[in-house]
Amino acid sequence: MLKPGDQAPPFDLPCAIGGKASSLSLAKISSEVIVLFFYPHDFSFICPTEVTGFQHALMQFEAEHASVVGASVDTIDSHIEWARELGGIDYPLLADEGGQLATTFGIYDDNERVAMRATFILNEKRIVNFALACPNNVGRSVAETLRVVQAIRTGQLCPADWKPGSDFGPVDRKY
Repeated sequence: MLKPGDQAPPFDLPCAIGGKASSLSLAKISSEVIVLFFYPHDFSFICPTEVTGFQHALMQFEAEHASVVGASVDTIDSHIEWARELGGIDYPLLADEGGQLATTFGIYDDNERVAMRATFILNEKRIVNFALACPNNVGRSVAETLRVVQAIRTGQLCPADWKPGSDFGPVDRKY
C-alpha cells in the first residue's frame, strides 16, 4: 500500500460524474488537495453510506480546495445507474475495471477481486500525505477525512482530535 511520502501513480480512467460518462486523469485535477477513496462495489451495503457521505460534505471539501474522487472496480454504466439511485453524485466515480489503479495503490484484494476500503489524501504535487485502509465490513468517517484534510492544510502540528479553531502544537518542534 502506498504510504505518506510516496508519489501517486498517474491515471486516466472513465468515470461517472453528474449522471454522465466522462473520463478523468490525475494530471487534469487542479485542486490543491485530492481525496481519493476506494470502495469495493456499487450496490452494496456500506459503500453507499460513504459515497453519499462524501456527497453531503462535498462543499466543505471544496472550501478546503480539495477534490473528492471515488473509485471501485465497477463499470461506468454501473456507476451511472447507482449514482442515479443514490440521488446523484457530483464528484467523479472512477471505473477501475480489472483493478489496475487499485493495484498500483497497493490495495487490490486478489481473493475478492475488489479494491479494499482505502483513502488517500494527495497534496498539490500528488504526493500521498495520508493513507488509510480498513476492513471492507467497516465504513470510514467522512467527517474524520475532512478533519485530516483541514489539519494537513494548516501545515502546523495538530494534536489528536484537533479541529479548526483549536490550538496548534509548538512551532519549534518537528512532530
